[in-house]
Amino acid sequence: MFRLIVLAVTQAALMCTCQSLFKVACEKMPPFSWSWPFFRDGIFLNWILILSGICAIVMMVEWVYMLRNYPFHQIYPLSSLSFLFAMFVSMIFFKETIEWQQWVGVFFILAGCFLIVK
Repeated sequence: MFRLIVLAVTQAALMCTCQSLFKVACEKMPPFSWSWPFFRDGIFLNWILILSGICAIVMMVEWVYMLRNYPFHQIYPLSSLSFLFAMFVSMIFFKETIEWQQWVGVFFILAGCFLIVK
């Protein structure tokens, strides 16, 4: 069970990292256009976007491993651990304000995860 928890936390952290990097990459992109300069500079040479894609690939490989080796009814709810990581990332890196109701919601998610793996 400990291994499942470690895998779930790692998968959730990778998911949050992937999406956070994707947000930063999108913010740095030039305005969209169907032109070669947009795709060259905004997509193909956007190293933050590429790093986001690498995180997504690693996350999916880990997800496939989890799907093959653990019951779906346990692993799928544990992916909601990414909400906890997202709250901290949004607060620390994106300087967003988190309301107390949102923290209560994350607490309930964590309580549910605890009940699932127990």
